[in-house]
Amino acid sequence: MSSPAATPSQPQVDQQIGAGLRRLRRERSLSLVDLAARTQLSIGFLSQIERGKSSPTLRALVSMADALGVGLGDLFPPAGVAGDRTATIVRGAARSELQLWRSGIRKQLLTPHAEGSKLGLYIVEMESGASTGDELYTHGGEEAGLVMHGAMALSVESESWTLQEGDSFRFLSSRPHRFANAADGETRVLWVNCL
Repeated sequence: MSSPAATPSQPQVDQQIGAGLRRLRRERSLSLVDLAARTQLSIGFLSQIERGKSSPTLRALVSMADALGVGLGDLFPPAGVAGDRTATIVRGAARSELQLWRSGIRKQLLTPHAEGSKLGLYIVEMESGASTGDELYTHGGEEAGLVMHGAMALSVESESWTLQEGDSFRFLSSRPHRFANAADGETRVLWVNCL
């Protein structure tokens, strides 16, 4: 268990995510107007995210990653020391982490950072009441997972399920979907995204 001092504060997390998004957008010579058109998010909201003044939802992050042509893992703040982009392994203590603190969702990137990689393996931890929101969302790729602890409510198009520990799933990410913690305590899911 890490000490609270080792975990960045919520505003720091938002600033790290925002700075990374701004860097990726500028590397692609996109304006905020261009990104807004591609994501269907407002220019003001995108600007607030980039400046660390607003916390993006998972839905917004996935939409921005899609629009920027990167995997969700490319939006993760670096874990302390900058790593080797050609790395093959990730040590447990060196995982990059994305804290979506307003939604109660935390994602740990288990695969090494590799910009443009089509595969991402994550541990998704959801606090009690955590959710991606009421609206279904879509993005490119395919995803699959295994509920390791707790229970997860998953909706894909008009179907909904409650998955218990040991249950697994797979669906095309282009199908409208959402998920939420269906347990009283924390839920942990091993999650794979492939573009």
